[in-house]
Parts: sequence; structure tokens; C-alpha cells
Amino acid sequence: MGKVTGFMEYERLEEGYAPVQERVKNYKEFVIGLKTDEAKVQGARCMDCGTPFCNNGCPVNNIIPDFNDLVYRNDWKNAIEVLHSTNNFPEFTGRICPAPCEAACTLNVNDDAVGIKSIEHAIIDRAWEEGWVKPRPAKFKTGKKVAVVGSGPAGLAAAQQLARVGHDVTVFEKNDRAGGLLRYGIPDFKMEKSHIDRRIEQMKAEGVTFRTSVMVGKLPEGSKVTNWASETVSPDDLKAQFDAVLLAGGAEQPRDLPIPGRDLEGVYFAMEFLPQQNKINAGDKLKAQLRADGKKVIVIGGGDTGSDCVGTSNRQGATSVTQFELTPMPPEQENKPLVWPYWPLKLRTSSSHEEGCEREFAIATKEFIGGEGKEKGKLKALRTVRVEWANGKMTEVAGSEQTLDADMVFLAMGFVSPVASVLEQFGVDKDARGNAKASTDFTGGYATNVPKVFAAGDIRYGQSLVVRAIREGRQAARSVDEFLMGVSDLPR
Repeated sequence: MGKVTGFMEYERLEEGYAPVQERVKNYKEFVIGLKTDEAKVQGARCMDCGTPFCNNGCPVNNIIPDFNDLVYRNDWKNAIEVLHSTNNFPEFTGRICPAPCEAACTLNVNDDAVGIKSIEHAIIDRAWEEGWVKPRPAKFKTGKKVAVVGSGPAGLAAAQQLARVGHDVTVFEKNDRAGGLLRYGIPDFKMEKSHIDRRIEQMKAEGVTFRTSVMVGKLPEGSKVTNWASETVSPDDLKAQFDAVLLAGGAEQPRDLPIPGRDLEGVYFAMEFLPQQNKINAGDKLKAQLRADGKKVIVIGGGDTGSDCVGTSNRQGATSVTQFELTPMPPEQENKPLVWPYWPLKLRTSSSHEEGCEREFAIATKEFIGGEGKEKGKLKALRTVRVEWANGKMTEVAGSEQTLDADMVFLAMGFVSPVASVLEQFGVDKDARGNAKASTDFTGGYATNVPKVFAAGDIRYGQSLVVRAIREGRQAARSVDEFLMGVSDLPR
């Protein structure tokens, strides 16, 4: 694959970034993709390794050596065909996937991995520019109707696959635009929403119907889950009107921090904050947007959602941004012989961190502190303590308590489960983590205990990656097709 000696001749080339002082002034994408010749050279680095671990490191099992070789040989049109054969939306993953495939790259054992993600990014951008991405409507209709609940990556992937084999697919989305957390969870500076919009148009041309602002079932009173629905449809109606129903919502129930002062004004879940800026960027008007202008911001949670809060806060004009992580700071470089080809634990610095952020590790928050007098009920500070970890147990360090000023705190500690009320209204059994219980066996895979109701994506698997959601949606589509038709030509 690639050039036989390419990995010895060429160094890894990273995609470029626009300068920090420029990119923080707007919400546009700032990654500078590889040029055609650069991508060709990076494709040449792919080794003829015999056993490409990258294929299994990738949740959708992209045929990575093949498209690397095609790019090296300047056969871009076949490269996008290979890429699309396993991944419906490489423009999403080419921008926001953490690239577990690169961690599994054979070259990564003792060198820099092949830049798989940057090559994927280059392939799909070239394909759109050349007009190679076209609707693929089914030649024949089956007469079967499928409802897909949720329009995130799992729902979109499943809907597209099912429409292409002739089923009439309707996607239901509780928010006012399709895309799920791709639309309202990921900031525009990481992925502009025009990429979603043109896929939606492609899918409409393939026969998919989108019904936005429609809530399937009811959210519990007081739920913090983003919901701009103006219409409600009952689960019973869906089961009566459709031949199959696929639940493909997200794991949207955020992990809370129930400590003193949690109800103070200024303490918010990340997903109360991030969707609002995306709506503003889309041209909407909000009466009371949560903004970080002139505020001291603390983000609790060290993952991607926390990083997104950092980047958004900096763009809004926060005076300072600090990110807390409960666990110790990981090593800057992993022990490759010990962990390869698995995803390594190591310090990861995001583009948002580079834009301005203090990072605190092994720190816990004990209390949110409000102001006095006119400032009563408003967040003014928080009390923290340092922690130590031993044998998987956390202990507080005596005498390490601090009080830090804070005007705004975002809780970005992950998501614990899908919204339980939706599953309960469908009558779907839940697993120990509160997710929809549905196995992935080849026979009857992704089917729940409720007849003709399936589940895929974060609602079944739990909080995970966009690329894993795409995989789940594709595999569930095959199971739904097999259920409806007896057999299926869709890939597993």
C-alpha cells in the first residue's frame, strides 16, 4: 500500500491551523487541510504491513490502506468510493473524529502514525468540490415504512442506508433543525453546519422525509435536555403507522454535580450553553443567551465537551478560562509497546486549549459559593480540594482546599444515559446503565424487547464517538431491512 519505502522517506505532515488571534474572532472552521500533493505524500507513508490494525481500530472499519494507496496514485474518485463504502459521512469524521485508527497504525509502534484522518478529510472535500457526491435513490420501492427517531449521526446513517434499499424513511427530530448533537453540541469552529445541510439535501433527494420540531414521547418536567419541539407524537402512533421504528437518540442525560450551591445562577450544564451559540451562528435570535463576556469561567470536566466550552467561552470574550479534571495529569507520551494498538491514555491538548486555558488536574469541587446583598443567588466563587488516586480510589489531600473566583461554571462531566422517559414510553427494557437494551447479534441485531422497535447509537451503546454512532446506524439499518424483507444486501 502506498509507496513501499514511503514511511522511511517522508515525515508525517499535520494539517495546519489559522493563527489563534484570527480564529478566536469568529466561529468558522480554521483547520487548513492538506493540499493534493501533500495528501499524496502522506498516502505514500502507508506501509505494506500485511495486517492493517487501523481497519479494526476504526469503528466503521474504513478500508484505510486502500484509500491511502488510491490517493498516492492520484485516483481520488475511486478513493471516495472506497471511503463511502464504509462511512456515510466522512466529512464529519474527517473533522471531529479523534482517529483511533491512527493509534492502531502499525507505523505508530515506533514512529509517527500515518495521517489517516487528514487524508480522509482531503478525500471527501475533494469529492464535494468535484461533484462526485450525488444522491443515490433506490431503483425500486419496497412499500415498507420506517420511522427513525433522532437525527444525529446514528439516525442519519441508518436513514440513508434504509432509503437506498427502497424503504420510505421518516426521521423525527425534537429540535428545530436536523443533525442532533452534530448540530447543537459541536461548535461551528470544529464543524460548520453547512456539511450537515448538504447531506440532508442529498438524503431528501434519496427519498428521506425529515420532520423537525417533533418530540416523540414526552420529556420529564424540568428536563435540561435541549428541546425546541412544537409538536408531540406518541410512541403508540409511531408503532401503528410504521412497519419498523429505530430509536437513534443520544445519551443526553448529563452527569450532575450535586454539591452545595448547585442551584446558583451561573452554574450550567454544558449543553445549556453550547447549543445557544450554534443557534445564534445560524441566524436565530435568543432572548437571554448564556454568555461568557467579561466573566471568569471554570469548566468542570476534561473531555471534548469541556474543551468545546473553553473554545466558545474564549470567542465570547471571557476574561479567564480554567478547566478542571478530577483525574491526575496523564503522561505526555504513552508507552507505545505497552498500549499499541489500543487507544492510549496520554495528555491531549486541543486547539481550544491552545487558544487560552489554564488546566487543573486532580482537583475536585466541593461547593459553589454565592454573593451577598444584591448579588445573593449568583455564583461568585467555588471551593476546591486537591485529590490523590491510589488503587483506583480517590482521597482528598488534607490542607489543600482553595477558594477560586468564578462568575460562570459549566458542568461538562459527560452523559450518563438517554432520557429515560422516552424509553419508558416505548416500553423498551433498559440495561444496567439505563441505555436501551438491544444486542448486536447478527440475527435480530439491535432489536429491543418491543416488537418492531430497534435501537442504535448512544441511546443503546452509551455516550461515545460520532464514528461509532455511524457504525451503529449502518448495522441497525441492515437488521431493520432484514426484519422487513427477510434478507438484506446492506453491509454489516
